[in-house]
Amino acid sequence: MNTGALTRWFLFLLACLLALASVLGPDTAAAEGMPPPAQKIDVKRVAGQGGDAALPVSVGIPFPPGVLKDARNVRILDAKGAEVPADIKVMLAWHFRDGSVRAVRAQFRGAQGTYYFALGEPRKASAPGWPYADGLVKGTPAALATLTPQWLTASLVAGPQSVAAKGEAYARYVDGQFAWARELPVKDTTAWLFDRPSTLFKAYVRTGRADYLAAAEASYRWYMAGIKRDGLPVSPSCAGGWLPDEKPCDVKYVYIEPILLAVALTGDDSMHDAATVAKMADLWASGGWNTTPGPYRGPKDYFTERLAGLGLIETVAAFELTGDKRDRERIDQRVGWLFDHQKHNPDGLGDDGSWRNSWNVHENDPHGADDVRGASPWMSENIVDGLWHAWLVTGDARIPPMVVDFGRYLERYGWIDARLLVSPHNWRNDCSGPGGQIAWYWSSSQAPAAAITKIQESEGWYSDGHTVELGLPVAAAHYFTTDATQAAALKKRFAAIADSYAPACAAINDTVRRFNWNNRGAGVAQWMMAQPAGAGQTAEGRKLATGTQAPVPGPDRVAAGATP
Repeated sequence: MNTGALTRWFLFLLACLLALASVLGPDTAAAEGMPPPAQKIDVKRVAGQGGDAALPVSVGIPFPPGVLKDARNVRILDAKGAEVPADIKVMLAWHFRDGSVRAVRAQFRGAQGTYYFALGEPRKASAPGWPYADGLVKGTPAALATLTPQWLTASLVAGPQSVAAKGEAYARYVDGQFAWARELPVKDTTAWLFDRPSTLFKAYVRTGRADYLAAAEASYRWYMAGIKRDGLPVSPSCAGGWLPDEKPCDVKYVYIEPILLAVALTGDDSMHDAATVAKMADLWASGGWNTTPGPYRGPKDYFTERLAGLGLIETVAAFELTGDKRDRERIDQRVGWLFDHQKHNPDGLGDDGSWRNSWNVHENDPHGADDVRGASPWMSENIVDGLWHAWLVTGDARIPPMVVDFGRYLERYGWIDARLLVSPHNWRNDCSGPGGQIAWYWSSSQAPAAAITKIQESEGWYSDGHTVELGLPVAAAHYFTTDATQAAALKKRFAAIADSYAPACAAINDTVRRFNWNNRGAGVAQWMMAQPAGAGQTAEGRKLATGTQAPVPGPDRVAAGATP
């Protein structure tokens, strides 16, 4: 058995022991030699008065499936191992898995410093909690509490993720972008496109960094304050829409995923209620000011990969958050529409792996001449991201072949051949060097090179600004493919994409929303490429990704002599 397999087996065994301990109770667990883990919580003062005064601490603690059955078995400890009076509230459940606890909010009072949470023994010291907003000072948490990336990634709160390794090129890229994307962009509403809060929350999950969490929390509260609460979730009322851009009917700004992440990672339940989430999901279902979502019926149908992908992501998030059976049905519908579109495109040109549509309709010129049937590689990343979210929740067997098929299309038709990148058509940024990858702004398996070159000349200069997020469809196809030749090509491509992680590329800040589109979904690609090719088609791979065999880190060390 190789090292990777041994590690996965150890983590699986540890998860089973922890789950068993939570079921059997503390006495049985102790008799079996299964001590509960103690996991670090770092608390830092953020706002309010200084000194050693007790801070109101709210921390979200996510759990993998099966690890926690009863929130009464969560204790908060100080640095010496003494129990701290706390209130523990269940925030999320794995309702689509085994019904176990997915996240709790722990509230306690104490000075900044190191604390721990421990499992497996009933809490003896309880204290009353408080409304989340009561712990804020002028809209900012008085204290910020962070967990380790080892625990956060293992919790599957954002799906399977890998801890950002020291020196990891992609993590450096995110940090380089954060240097200019950190400031809250309250005057540029387009900076929120593709979901800034979720992007920051996921950066926190991979790193455990307090500055990412602080930025995520601030972004989340500012974003959610702009959600329209009154009216009906249809145009022109568009309840559930986002008001700051003065276009609440524009559903591409309606995000439910950050609610899920905020509840799990900060315990903030103050910015939403069930009615608001339902309106946001219903607005996506109505389409807002776009056409009502549905099957792709013909070459003149309006379709964008961005709306199709984001709509699926947010529908999955709504179901994860609420368990509403309507959202579960909508997931199946949306996956079905994409399946039929890809496999049985009504234009009669066959299945090339893309969600082929009309360039002219895409550009709101349905009657224009010289249409180009094709697809946007970088916008299609949103579809792959949506399919990945849906697969994690539903295990829909239609999804892996769809992802593999698009990976094949992207490799064959999506990337611009380096031989074409010559003056005057070198559309690539210099930052990535001579090996930098660039995809067509609009790709096609049908159109002659002259047609897509014309579009590239008009719209696609420096479209390699989207290369980083294309790591997701490449890695996802690698994760699902069982074809050795395709896997080798995808692995080579993913290695070449790393040229775009260059610090000079990270420094490009011509549009703030680049931070979001590059990174909201791309972090998981690092985890995917660490798995064997085709892992998503094996029982072990599926269980590791979806949490039925969840990897759980071992305990952190508390002060010498303490007994967690």
